[in-house]
Amino acid sequence: MSLAISVLRLAICILSFPIYLLNFLGLWSWICKKWFPYFLASFTVTYNEQMGNKKRELFSNLQEFAGPSGKLSLLEVGCGTGANFKFYPPGCRVTCIDPNPNFEKFLFKSIAENRHLQFERFVVAAGENMDQVADGSVDVVVCTLVLCSVENQEQILREACRVLRPGGAFYFMEHVAAEHSTWNYFWQQVLDPVWYLVFDGCNLTRESWKALEQASFSKLKLQHIQAPLSWVLNQNQTKPSQL
Repeated sequence: MSLAISVLRLAICILSFPIYLLNFLGLWSWICKKWFPYFLASFTVTYNEQMGNKKRELFSNLQEFAGPSGKLSLLEVGCGTGANFKFYPPGCRVTCIDPNPNFEKFLFKSIAENRHLQFERFVVAAGENMDQVADGSVDVVVCTLVLCSVENQEQILREACRVLRPGGAFYFMEHVAAEHSTWNYFWQQVLDPVWYLVFDGCNLTRESWKALEQASFSKLKLQHIQAPLSWVLNQNQTKPSQL
């Protein structure tokens, strides 16, 4: 099996030689940062159609974590194009963080289409370093399709815990490694090196639930689901709370 994976990886790498060459020359990262928001804006439409019910279920009790004022303060890490905005409750105060500044125009388009929200600000920063967000200042942190591409999962979860108020909640939905004995996992291993380059650092074989289990949340509700999209191979969804 490992030989087959190696042979197929080599074949795909040969076909993807122009990308590897651009990456070697230091140009691919710039190109990827530019084109990826356009891809994600298109992908989001399909993804929300396929996963809309799961997202509505996941975010159904967001308002329960609102502070004493009744206003929900929400921080979305890796906000991208604002794909989750339509699922947030009316009056929700939203702060967005993403390391790619090229998402800004797509994000503001989503804001204009979701007038039920109160947009606070867009911060260009990595989730591992959210110094611009004060300790214990938000009710909820949302992170969807992000843990697959961050450099340090443990650090981003520590940052999430830091900015959450006591009793706040962390919501996520991620694609993760499939069961090791499945064909899904076989193809994840084959495609992972090229996938990482093409999709801006996304890893297909991460077992993200392990990092969540080790984080300092007082409660962890974790569910593995099969995504309708055939190539988004496993999903995790959770509502862990921090005391």
